Amino acid sequence: MKISIGNDHAGPDYKKAIVAMLKAKGYEVTNYGTDSEDSVDYPDYGHPVANDITEGKADFGIVICGSGNGIAMTVNKHPKVRAGLCWTKEIAYLTRLHNDANIVSIPARFTSIPQAVEIVETFLNTAFEGGRHQNRVNKIACQ
Repeated sequence: MKISIGNDHAGPDYKKAIVAMLKAKGYEVTNYGTDSEDSVDYPDYGHPVANDITEGKADFGIVICGSGNGIAMTVNKHPKVRAGLCWTKEIAYLTRLHNDANIVSIPARFTSIPQAVEIVETFLNTAFEGGRHQNRVNKIACQ
């Protein structure tokens, strides 16, 4: 499975821990994130992740910024992207199960690194339930 990850200056340590877990589990990871805590603009790191989803180059994406909101707003502008802001594993579970999210957005300033790793594991290990949720998901994208 191919995963794209992007982060701003709030998330280098989060990204390192998440990438280590992903690689240990055999995932192929494309890293678009910064490794520095020097201030950067989160859209510069979110757009490449979203492009990978839109173009079919990645199965899932992970984006990280301080609140998780700005980078989620950025990636959700792209066709075929359904990003969910997740600050607990339970929300990660539901955003996959009910919303068929393909990008998880993590708020680095409101989660710990172990929580973030757990959020990603839950997100990737949860399948979309389909059924009654499929019709709703079909209505998300602007026509």
